[in-house]
Amino acid sequence: MEIIYALRVIPPALEIRGLVKTFGAHRAVNDIELTVRAGTFHGIVGPNGAGKSTTIGMAVGLVTPDAGEIRILGHDALRDRGVTRALTGVLPDGLDFPERLTGAELLRYSAGLRGLNRVTAADRAAELIEVLGLAKGAGTPLADCSTGTRKKLGLAQALLHAPRLLVLDEPFEAVDPVSAATIRRVLRRFVAGGGTCVLSTHSMLLVEQMCDEVTVIHQGRVVAAGAVAEVASGGSLEDRFVELVGADASGSAGLNWLTGSR
Repeated sequence: MEIIYALRVIPPALEIRGLVKTFGAHRAVNDIELTVRAGTFHGIVGPNGAGKSTTIGMAVGLVTPDAGEIRILGHDALRDRGVTRALTGVLPDGLDFPERLTGAELLRYSAGLRGLNRVTAADRAAELIEVLGLAKGAGTPLADCSTGTRKKLGLAQALLHAPRLLVLDEPFEAVDPVSAATIRRVLRRFVAGGGTCVLSTHSMLLVEQMCDEVTVIHQGRVVAAGAVAEVASGGSLEDRFVELVGADASGSAGLNWLTGSR
């Protein structure tokens, strides 16, 4: 008797096809294609103005695309926003907070919006505050918190409802080295537990240290994508990035007066 076993196909954590966004006469995102495998760290890099933040904003429902398809763990993110938002935790760049709330109050408020019961919310918030070293920020109004503390509170907010996809825009900006090491440990544990983490960053070293795959975006298009070592092509990712985005080596010319004798 022949036995047929059905293999469970795991959909990509994030799949983007033909994504387009135009602001006035400027096409910020121009037919982007992007696939993030489930259970991986995926880096998104590009120069300022490349379209990274706009792409991320569309992926997580903060920006409405002009065209294209977005799927999160097999769900259509444009049609099933309630489902995909429940699956996704987001730390956008330049996150706005209700400034009069303390860190602990922010987490309780966020838990309520996510539909968590009070006991679960309190337990998770307390654990995140302890693990991320937020004891001081928990009792301080957000208006008085440092940029680094606000980043960590934003990460705690993104993790609170136990998402399966975490999308972070510059999560280590203005974070001290000790806190950065803590955040890296938390993110590695998240991915080891089956989660998927997308990092948008300017730090090539961070991508090399943490990411399995990387996508390079330039002028609203993907110019390279794949395993980090593959994209780096035998050199450093930073050197390959500069080559891909067409940096002008003549930028160091001139300014002779800076090195002239006095």
